[in-house]
Order: sequence, then C-alpha cells, then structure tokens
Amino acid sequence: MFQRVRLGSYRRSPLQAWAEVDWWLLFTCVGLTVLGGIMIRSVELNQGLTDWWQHWVTGGVGLVLAFAIARSNYEKLLAWKWVIYIGVILPLIAVQFIGTTALGAQRWINIGGFHVQPSEFAKVGIIVVLAALLNNLKTPAIPDMVKMLLIAAVPWGLVFIEPNLGTSLIFGAITFGMLYWGDVHPGWLLLLISPIFAAIFANVYEPAWIVWAVSMGFVGWWSLPWRWLTGPMALGVNLGAGKVGHMFWDLLQDYQKQRLIGFLNPENDPQGAGYHLIQSRIAIGSGQLYGRGLYQGTQTQLNFIPEQHTDFIFSAIGEELGFIGCIIVLVAFWFICLRLVTIAQTARDSFGSLIAIGVLSMLIFQVFVNIGMNIGLAPVTGIPLPFLSYGRSALLSNFIAIGLVESVANFRQRRRFF
Repeated sequence: MFQRVRLGSYRRSPLQAWAEVDWWLLFTCVGLTVLGGIMIRSVELNQGLTDWWQHWVTGGVGLVLAFAIARSNYEKLLAWKWVIYIGVILPLIAVQFIGTTALGAQRWINIGGFHVQPSEFAKVGIIVVLAALLNNLKTPAIPDMVKMLLIAAVPWGLVFIEPNLGTSLIFGAITFGMLYWGDVHPGWLLLLISPIFAAIFANVYEPAWIVWAVSMGFVGWWSLPWRWLTGPMALGVNLGAGKVGHMFWDLLQDYQKQRLIGFLNPENDPQGAGYHLIQSRIAIGSGQLYGRGLYQGTQTQLNFIPEQHTDFIFSAIGEELGFIGCIIVLVAFWFICLRLVTIAQTARDSFGSLIAIGVLSMLIFQVFVNIGMNIGLAPVTGIPLPFLSYGRSALLSNFIAIGLVESVANFRQRRRFF
C-alpha cells in the first residue's frame, strides 16, 4: 500500500533532496555547453580572441544557479509573480536610457564591466509570470487570453524597440505555447496569428490570401461566440491584414525588402543580405558526413562567416564535425525537449507544468529559427543557438530556465511505501 504525498511534507535526507532531479536533462545541457566552448575556440583560433573559456565559466556559474534553483521549491514564486513582472519591466526600460549600443542596437547594460542583456532574463521572468496567472484559470475565456496578451505585450514592445526583433519573436513563441498548454481554445490561437499569415500570403500569392481569409472566417464562426458576427469579422480582419501588408511592403526600400526575403534566394545579393546564408551553407555542405576535422574547416578558420561564434555556430559544427556532428546536436535538442514534455506531464500542479512548457517553447523556437537560418530556411534574425552560441546573458538565462524546470521535477509527488 502506498500514499502519494508532497515532497515538502516529510523530512528528507540529503540524497532524497535530489531524488527527483532529471539528471539526463541537466547532463545534456552541460554537454552542449562543453561542445559550444570547443566550437567557439575553433572559430576564434585565428582571430586572436579568447571568449571560449568565458563560455565555460559562464556555463559553470549557470550550472551552480541551476542546482540552487532546483533545490528550492518553485511554488514560492507564485506569491512573487508581480514582483518578478516589475523586475522584468524595469531593466528593459533602463536599457532605453542607460543602455550600451552595439551592432546598431541598444540592448545591454554595463554592470561592473560586464554587459548584461536584460531581454534574455526577461524571457524567463515572463514564463514564471504567465504560468502563475494561467495557473488560476481552469477554462480560460477570451478576456483571460486578452489579459495574458497585454501582460506579455509590455516586455515584448520594450524589446522590439531596442531594436531586437529576434528576441521579441521568442516572447511571442513563449506566450503562444503557454496559452495552448493552458487550455486556451486552439481556434482562438489560430485567429490570433492569422493576420500575420494573411499579410504574407497577400504579398506572395493573392489566391492563397483569399483562401486563407475565408478559412479564418469559418474558424471564427466555429470557435467564437456570436458566430454570425464574429465569423465575418475574422474574414474582414484577414482581408484587411493583407491590404495593410501590401501598404507596408510598398513603403519599404528595396534593400529592406531584400533583407526580409533574401533567404529565399540569397544569390541575388551575394555580397549583402545573402552573404551570411551563402557562406553558412558552403560551410555545412563542405563538412559532408564526418566533417573536415576540428580546427580544419576552411570557412571557419579563414573567417568567411561574420559573428560565427554567436548566431552561426551551427555552421562551424557542420563544417568541422560534419553531418554526424549536426545529427548529434539535433538529437541532443530533441532529447531536451522530450525531457521537458515529460516533466510538464508529471508535474504536481499546473504552475509547474506551465513553467516546463514555457521553457520548452523558448528553447524549441530558438533551435528551429537558428538552425533554419544556418541552412537557408529562415531569414537571419539574430537568435542564438541555446547552450552552444557565445553569449553570457543568454547562457545564464538558459541555465536558470533549466533550473526552474529541475525544481518542478524535484518537487513532484512521490510514492511513499509503508
């Protein structure tokens, strides 16, 4: 006979305190961080830079933080949700006034000689806030969804105007994933993003735009109240979005249009918008099955790819470790996602489950977009590859997020035998 009890309801030995930690998840993240340092060193070998050891030091600090967070009960964060939200907003506002500008964007705050990027930590903060708010909702209604969107819109807007399009997109992915897991009607979520697709279809293939708009009218009729009113409204919004998309597209300069669609045919601008994509594809393709060998890649060692230690680290892996190395990285990320889903399904409450799904949404979006732009399937957006790309704030925030998920795992209900 056994009884399910909360972990905090009886005294645990030091070994029992770590009994539910998902060590496979933690070891996989550490393994990717180690590989990231090795590949960063390879990229910087002929540049006179030594950032690779900083990647490992930051990873070590992040690992300590992850252990400390995993040992703490995540449920305590419920009472601090609004304090956390203010802690997310204030640094993003401060960036606008005292931030350091680099690469055409004002995203960093200089603290004691270290450049901290608040938007990276804001991603983790908004996961906790949304999870705490959705935790109280059994069946979210439309006003509840609007409230969540407005709460997420504030940090999203502050990040967008830095400007930091890539990170702002991650906020959208986090919000969308958590709303879905929080039992928001799928039709509402589809309608929420439908104007974006309508604007794209209107500029690419107008018949597809019309079909999409009509389909969204049926979705609105099916999923929304007052269907005879909201269905035509959904149709009208998507038709209007297509027209607005046309207007904005016509206002863009030719070079701006090329940046947005350059990934479709980078050869049209091989020295400009298409340069990164062309060189990245050459690097990955030249690696073939087993790669050219560590420190032996021509594109990597001759610095053909700018910022390769950050956004394009996957191209270095493809060139020097080959198809096998790429597959190992992809399998590692798949395994991380699998463990996150498992923890979300076995969490003892919806708060913990939503935290795990928020972290999953954050990581999986970054992986898809980053690898997509490395192989030419997505535009260059400045989104780093988790645990592998150089970036101290990004790496710390990733380990903090994993620490939160490990706390959810560590404080799951257990079976105690008598």
